[in-house]
Amino acid sequence: MSTFTESTVEAAALDWLEAIGWRIAQGPDMPGADRADHGEVVLAQRHRDALAHLNAALSAEAVEDVEDSSGRAV
Repeated sequence: MSTFTESTVEAAALDWLEAIGWRIAQGPDMPGADRADHGEVVLAQRHRDALAHLNAALSAEAVEDVEDSSGRAV
């Protein structure tokens, strides 16, 4: 009986995707890898942009207050 591991499935999937034309990239090489380090869960600039976009009626100061309070909750 053969053992199936996550890495076996991942390697097969990556091989298949590459064979059909997808470009395979590792984390830091991916577009949008804009975190300071891999421990950064919330991407600050994306979070800030999303808050401003979703709350267009709020002032920049109010959006900043929301950002500050949501950062403490995370």
